[in-house]
Amino acid sequence: MRKPRTRVSSGNPTLADVAARAGVSQATASRVLNDSARKVGEQHRQRVLRAARELDYRTDLSAQAIARGTAPVLALLVSSIDDPYFSAIAEGVAQSAHTHGVIVTIAITARDTERELTSVRTIRGQRPRAILVSGSRVTESPHTAALVAELRGFAAGGGRTIFLSRPVGGLGAVRPANSAGGRELGAAIARQGYRRAAVVTGSPRLETVTERTEGLRQGMVPLGGVITTVESDTFDRSGGYRSARRLIESGRMADADVLCAGNDFMAVGAMTALRDCGIRPGHDIAVTGFNDIETAADVTPRLTTVRFPLAGIGRRAADLALGSAAPPPDDICVPGQVILRASCPPRPG
Repeated sequence: MRKPRTRVSSGNPTLADVAARAGVSQATASRVLNDSARKVGEQHRQRVLRAARELDYRTDLSAQAIARGTAPVLALLVSSIDDPYFSAIAEGVAQSAHTHGVIVTIAITARDTERELTSVRTIRGQRPRAILVSGSRVTESPHTAALVAELRGFAAGGGRTIFLSRPVGGLGAVRPANSAGGRELGAAIARQGYRRAAVVTGSPRLETVTERTEGLRQGMVPLGGVITTVESDTFDRSGGYRSARRLIESGRMADADVLCAGNDFMAVGAMTALRDCGIRPGHDIAVTGFNDIETAADVTPRLTTVRFPLAGIGRRAADLALGSAAPPPDDICVPGQVILRASCPPRPG
C-alpha cells in the first residue's frame, strides 16, 4: 500500500494536502469531501475524512459552487430582524435548512424594493440552491419587473425561488392567508359586539396591509360593522404608537369602539399610546393585532389576534425549495385562526 504523505502546504490546508495525507488522488478526495454522486470505497473514504479532520480542512464553498453549479446555501430575504414575525419565519427556514444539510444566509431589505433587488443580484453571484423572499410586496414598485427577471433567471439556471408573501411573475409562494384572516377577525369582533373599528397599519402600498384591512372590513360589514378611519405609519411598534397618538389627538379615536392594528408589533405600540393618554386597552376600547407573535399572550391585557404558524410557513417554503423534485406550486395560502383574548372582551348588552 502506498504510504500516505504528510507534507502540508503553507497557509490554509488545501484539497491537495488532504489527498496527500490520505494517500489518494485529488479526485478521490474531492468526491468524498464534496459529497459527489460517484461512490468511493469505505476504506478510502474514512482515510480522507480522517486526513481532513487532522488538517482542519474546510471546504471552499466558492469552488464547490463552481464545480456543482450551486453552493449548499439557502438565501432568505427579510424586511427586518427585530420584528418577531420575521424571526419566527427564519426559525422555520433554519430548521428545514439543517435537515437538508445547507446553511442559511440572511439579507435585510428594510422594505426597500431597490435594496431587495440589489440583494437578489448579489446573492445570485454566490450560487445558492434557493432564494426565499419574505416581506410584503409593494404595489407599483419600479423594481418589480427587474426583480422578477432576476428570480426567473435564477430559476432557469436550476435554482429555486419561493415568496413568503404574495407571489409575482408566476413564481411560487407559501404565505399567510391575510385576506381570509382579516375577514375572520372582522366577523369575530363584530360578534363580540364591536361595530366601529379604527385601524392603525402600515403603508397602503404594502399588499399585506391592503389584504388585511379589506378583509377586516368584509368581515365586519355583514354584522353591521364599519371601519371609521385608517391611520398609516411604519409597520412596526413605533408606527403603532405614533399612529394611535394621532388618532387620539385628532379626536378620531373617540368614534371607535375597537382599535385594530395591522400586526401585533403595531398593536403593542398602540396600547402604550392609549395608556399614555389615559385610555385603558381592553376596557375603554378593545384592541386587536395580527400574527400572534410570542409576546401577544404576555402583554396586558393579552392581545386578541390572528394566529399564523409562522415557523411552519418558513419551514414549508424551505422544504419545497430544497427537497422537492418538482417546481413549487404557484401559491399556497396557509390559513390563520382568530385568538380571542382579554384585549377584546364581549361588549355588555
